[in-house]
Amino acid sequence: MQIIQCQFESEAAQILEIFNHAILHTTALYEYKPRTMATMQQWFANKSAGNFPVIGIKADDGTLLAFGSYGTFRAFPAFKYSVEHSVYVHSEHQGKGLGQQMLQLLIEAAQTQGYHLLIGGIDAENSGSIALHQKLGFVHSGTITQAGFKFGRWLDLAFYQLTLATPLQPHDD
Repeated sequence: MQIIQCQFESEAAQILEIFNHAILHTTALYEYKPRTMATMQQWFANKSAGNFPVIGIKADDGTLLAFGSYGTFRAFPAFKYSVEHSVYVHSEHQGKGLGQQMLQLLIEAAQTQGYHLLIGGIDAENSGSIALHQKLGFVHSGTITQAGFKFGRWLDLAFYQLTLATPLQPHDD
């Protein structure tokens, strides 16, 4: 396995496949319709414009096993030290520790970039993701009940946060 910085040209199709599986079969994404390659192009452009990483774990055969990223939490200046992250593991490779490895890589990237708070919005019934976040020190910071509606039922969105010791010298501006 190797850790990579995902690029549109080489990883977009595999990321799209992982996203669309999650959209169609899980509550990891509160979306109804599969994304398109045009959506991926914009997604990568937004990551690049914000200087946000898209980190991947690839198998030796080139299969993207997992990926993760973070982005703007809220688009107001005072939130500049907070980012919301997401981690996705290919459906055929879950339960092998890849999610934990990916989340740890995102934590390290956020520290390197001087962020202070990592925030994860997790479907409240996703006990695996919640346990993973808690294992790495995230704490529950609130739940919005009935925030989404998918698969014929209301979904609660739980927020988990990890406070980092960075940045060393935060400032207003």
